[in-house]
Amino acid sequence: GEARGGAGAGRGAPSSNQERAEAAATVAARGHTWLSMAGARFCCRRFLGRVAAAARWGPRRALSQEQGEPPGQEATPKKTAQTPKIYTKTGDKGFSSTFTGERRAKDDQIFDALGTLDELSSAIGLSAEFAGESRHSFVEELHKVQCVLQDAGSNVATPVSSARESHLKRTAFSEKPALELEAWIDRYADQLPPLTAFILPAKSPLGGGSAQSPPPPFALLLCSVVPLVKSGEADANVAKFLNRLSDYLFVLARYAAMKEGKREQIYRRTEP
Repeated sequence: GEARGGAGAGRGAPSSNQERAEAAATVAARGHTWLSMAGARFCCRRFLGRVAAAARWGPRRALSQEQGEPPGQEATPKKTAQTPKIYTKTGDKGFSSTFTGERRAKDDQIFDALGTLDELSSAIGLSAEFAGESRHSFVEELHKVQCVLQDAGSNVATPVSSARESHLKRTAFSEKPALELEAWIDRYADQLPPLTAFILPAKSPLGGGSAQSPPPPFALLLCSVVPLVKSGEADANVAKFLNRLSDYLFVLARYAAMKEGKREQIYRRTEP
């Protein structure tokens, strides 16, 4: 409307050739300004659109080129699956599914063992946080242990009695994690003074020094897992790993205490 009204809007028509020329020049200048602003907005939108497209498809394009597609060829957009909800409502009647699809009661020994594995992983994760605050070097080892506990849980959640060969292959648990723990145990034990007496439970450096570290529920865990191993429902290497893990955490707590200058509390027999 401003361009159409011209320089004489509200003043009447131009009365001379000079005024008409000045009005035309003003209209042209204003039109040029409007076109420049519109062009800037268009370029901005186009640039932002390209940035958004790069964010969406850049990783896919890079992946497609790594997989051998010619450079410049766009990866075909794929529909992304909708994120599943946390709750499923399938266990509201007291039953849940194993990895094999078998439905079992929630108080079944398999779910008892899985819950205790989760508790142990949580305790180790908390210890890793405290160890990180003290700048200990073994934090990544604790995170790796948590990952192996997930693998152990996958094996426990795959009862052999209802598993197909594909299930067993996917959740197989080897002896390798236990052997790695043995190597870690030997490395830390070589740096510690030899044990000459029992050590009393005390505040652990892995629990933050001033706070009691939550005790890993090994007794409950082994009581849950060992029967599954003995019945052939879970791999014996799971029990072996957990048994070795208790030794690893014991040696690691001694090592952390030594690094932080903490004194071990030694058992002394009291007279009757």
